[in-house]
Amino acid sequence: MDSDRQAQIENLFRSGSVFDRKLILDELAQCPADIAVPIFQRLASGSDFLCRRFAVMGLGNHPTDESFQVLTGLLDREADDNVLAEIANTLFDFGDRSLPLLRDLFARNQNWLIRQTIISIFMDSDREDILLEIIRQALLDPTQTIKETAILALGQLLNGQYEEEALDLLTELTNAEFWSDRLRTATILRRSSNPRAKLLLAKLRQDENHSVVAAALESDLL
Repeated sequence: MDSDRQAQIENLFRSGSVFDRKLILDELAQCPADIAVPIFQRLASGSDFLCRRFAVMGLGNHPTDESFQVLTGLLDREADDNVLAEIANTLFDFGDRSLPLLRDLFARNQNWLIRQTIISIFMDSDREDILLEIIRQALLDPTQTIKETAILALGQLLNGQYEEEALDLLTELTNAEFWSDRLRTATILRRSSNPRAKLLLAKLRQDENHSVVAAALESDLL
């Protein structure tokens, strides 16, 4: 790809439509990384957040050490939460070396989209130790959707090496103030055959909220 085409691509990527940008992503995905990555690095430093987000997606098509370094640099500079969530998704494709970075991003950023994204990422990983760590943090999140996502993520830990820790947290959640937390807890406990889970479900069948009771009773029908 000559320099004129590279300049044309960058200009169109900055000012073109979403369709144009997707076409460019496809074109650059077929280019050698030493050509594509510097282009995306420049585009990821622009003022248009959508342009930066697409540039991050493009970097994911070239999982090289150079791309990884660009993405880790963006973690410290990027201010838009939508772009940061895309960076998190893209970094996950780089394997285990990205996971400590994502754990740290979760700890320092309270944005719901970023936290939701990172919880989902770790639910798809094999690092149950980090998943447990971020679940503990997410259960303290003031955003209800994040807390409920954390409760659902506990289901990933049942029947694994952190089953007892998960059941300890679920035990606390049976006394949660909000009925929706208790309902999510009943839903997750239904997945477990552990005697502790059965006892907790029996408790939730006596809950003051009829939706929680119904959720706990469904385990008898499974």
